[in-house]
Amino acid sequence: MFAHLRRWPLLALLLVPGVAPAGDFIPPEVQFSLQHLKSEERARAAQALGPLQDLPRYQVQLELDPKARKVKGHLRVELFVRNRPLEVVHLRATPNAFDPRMELSEVKVNGQPVKPERPEDGLYSLALASPVTPGNSVVVELDLEARVPRAQSGSTSLLGSLGSTGGGGDYGAFAAMDDFMSLVGIVPLVPPVDGRGNPWAGPTGVGDLALYEPSNVLANVIVPAGWKVHATGVPMGEVPQKDGRVRYSFAAGAVRDFPVFASRGYDSATTTVNGVTVESHFAARDAAVGKRVLKYASDVLTEFERRLGPLPFKYFRVVEAPLAGGAGGMEFPGLVTVGTALYRGVADPGSVLQGAPGMGQMQQLLQAMGGDTAPLDQLGKSLERTLEFTVAHEVAHQYFAALVGSDPINAPVVDETLAQYTAVLYMEWKYGRAVAQQLRDETLVGAYHLYRISGGKDGPADRPTSDFDDSMQYGALVYGKAPLLHHASRKLIGDEAFFRALRTYVDTYRFKWTCDDCFTRELAKASPSKAQELEKLRVRWWQEAHGDEDLGKPNMGGLLGAGMNGEALDPETLKLMEELLPGLMKGQEE
Repeated sequence: MFAHLRRWPLLALLLVPGVAPAGDFIPPEVQFSLQHLKSEERARAAQALGPLQDLPRYQVQLELDPKARKVKGHLRVELFVRNRPLEVVHLRATPNAFDPRMELSEVKVNGQPVKPERPEDGLYSLALASPVTPGNSVVVELDLEARVPRAQSGSTSLLGSLGSTGGGGDYGAFAAMDDFMSLVGIVPLVPPVDGRGNPWAGPTGVGDLALYEPSNVLANVIVPAGWKVHATGVPMGEVPQKDGRVRYSFAAGAVRDFPVFASRGYDSATTTVNGVTVESHFAARDAAVGKRVLKYASDVLTEFERRLGPLPFKYFRVVEAPLAGGAGGMEFPGLVTVGTALYRGVADPGSVLQGAPGMGQMQQLLQAMGGDTAPLDQLGKSLERTLEFTVAHEVAHQYFAALVGSDPINAPVVDETLAQYTAVLYMEWKYGRAVAQQLRDETLVGAYHLYRISGGKDGPADRPTSDFDDSMQYGALVYGKAPLLHHASRKLIGDEAFFRALRTYVDTYRFKWTCDDCFTRELAKASPSKAQELEKLRVRWWQEAHGDEDLGKPNMGGLLGAGMNGEALDPETLKLMEELLPGLMKGQEE
């Protein structure tokens, strides 16, 4: 154990302002975590989850050595057995999902040494000496040590990010650069289990990594002087250590994940939305874009709180991160990342066209589409809109699935399609229907058409991530085609019923787990006469393959429509694009 890592001062915990209802004792460490929740949300969480002191409790202590790209730490997990006897404790560590990068040692359960079994990469099983009955608890303690791989070299440029894989399918979630460490999954967490007690499936290299039961977390993270820590939760202080390092502390309540990031040379900007402190953290060179990201995040959160209900957390952070594999952002409860490549592309659109194979031809194409300055001007506007849409998509994930939980591995369409469509709705609410229609055509329909032009085949969207051939197919079907189910449903029952059902859906499944057809059921309640048609739409858009019929067969002329100045594209330009695009798209595959 790392005894030199400072423990939580008991006195400080006892001094936390009263959180517990009268006559209902809540341990001090839980009170600390619950400071993360808005006061009114604590009652709603307890109504959905039961006593909040019975949620899994994690105490995390980490030491980061960015120069050596190493992490060591200690974890204590306390689990309260509720419904049936517990025979095995499972822990999932996503850095070990594809290429083991972490080691667990000194593993103990209720004080007794246990040798973990590893039934699959990233999953550890700790057998209990005897079943623990409901009403009792289990305490797991372990040490961990990890070596963080170096981030892909192209992850800070837009085309480089599209062409890189993130080192095995995690989009750079566990990776390090000279001035940034992304440590997603560094804290082993207890995965949800199915009706037979089997843990939910882990990451597959396509799509998201994992999602967990709402839990309470206390964390200390020590970094060298000059580094900052970004994590989910209430910031509980920065304390200099005797050796010159700094200890950052966080407390998080009812969160489904706990990501950790560290940066050097980052600045920040802050604002407040309805009692939520919204923070944007960004590399100093990207300050102008980072401040616009803050504005976008606050605008989106304002709209979503009004239309979807309040965010439960007091803090929401957007962190610039060097992502790979074409990922624009990643979502976690109370914190999201947006790719460095997008910040840099927005700041300097011309850089997008430099240094990649085929870009000379692409520049010729852009010239043909609008003259000397129009291509870069239009590209800059397009990237800015992509940035705002990406922020909206990631903020939407605070509702789907950080608040309304769903299985990201076996049913990714549940949360991804609602995050994607509500991001479109945000653009409609802010800029009007015409802009939203253009965005749907470019971002959703366009993603499907680009995939089809590059040789991809249509198929069902509602399937586990392991059933997709690659990230290109996953993106086209789950992010492109499948969200349009919600637009079809909206057109069928009308705006009033659709938006009422959307709000009811969030309220009904707040802090809970939802299902494949739960939103369709809410739509049917809002418009009972359309119940059968709504279910047929869900089957058609998610479980069958009618993309070409519903979205039109793709062709380059239809995809591009017109040049950037509004004139029709000439045949030579279309031919050049048809030759160039499949190669560019193929280069984006993992």
